Amino acid sequence: MTAPVPSSSGSPAKQNRSALIAVIVAVLIGVGLAVAGSFSGARVGGVPVFAVAVTAAYVIQFLVFIPSALRRTERFFDLTGSATFIAVSVAVALLAPQQDARGWILAAMVIVWAARLGSFLFARVHRAGSDGRFDEIKTKPLRFLQVWAIQGLWVSLTASAAWIAMSADAAARSPLDGFAIAGIVVWVAGMVFEVVADLQKQAFRADPANKGEFIRTGLWSRSRHPNYFGEILVWVGVFLVAAPVLQGWQWVAVLSPLFVILLLTRVSGIPLLEKRADEKWGDRADYRAYRDATPVLVPALTARASAVSRG
Repeated sequence: MTAPVPSSSGSPAKQNRSALIAVIVAVLIGVGLAVAGSFSGARVGGVPVFAVAVTAAYVIQFLVFIPSALRRTERFFDLTGSATFIAVSVAVALLAPQQDARGWILAAMVIVWAARLGSFLFARVHRAGSDGRFDEIKTKPLRFLQVWAIQGLWVSLTASAAWIAMSADAAARSPLDGFAIAGIVVWVAGMVFEVVADLQKQAFRADPANKGEFIRTGLWSRSRHPNYFGEILVWVGVFLVAAPVLQGWQWVAVLSPLFVILLLTRVSGIPLLEKRADEKWGDRADYRAYRDATPVLVPALTARASAVSRG
């Protein structure tokens, strides 16, 4: 999963106006998240640690945007998002006084996930030479700024459960419990699904014999988007670990898994990929058979023969 990149529509003036509004809205949502998530949280120099985390997430995006816009390159976009997850998680873990085992586990969850995703995406863009999502917008500064602002929001919302729990006041913290164990199990299952699915798809695309084909083997024979299923499990697991220490407005952290689910199932994940697949293979009987036999997200226990056969 990466930050959503808005599509183009309307005149240049309208696009710039929409981009400016999107930047302002993204920042305002971040401010609201920072205020709510800082409720009864730890402070450093009188400033809530969680508010510092959200601010840093946005500042990093805007700083990297400047040289990226000057060079008209998107090469470091995904890498910057992943690096932000890692850098801010480390900072929160170190800044929050008397960090406990739950906090370090949450930090590790976010860092491992981000390091894996960041390296995977960077390698993919490096092999391709560019990211087609940015071909048009990277030459238009305001619209390019929009995607960096949205990435700041994406990072902040996605990591909010972990960062809020990590920066909770020492008095609100509790020993590891059943929620932590359940969360770790769900997170591990999610990582396995996501990593295996990505590796299977990477190997499939690397085989010249599969050029122009769609993957329908391995985990992809049981779900049309097993990597997204794993992604959702990852952040549900993080939330389960974080939940026992949340209080009051800190429950805004529930937006973390809800945002991931919404983004992947209704916004920029599954809908876009399903549309592209239908446009590319929708006239093929074997693809329609695969689509009709295979769940869109939650994997089936077994794969139907018609879904994996090339016919």
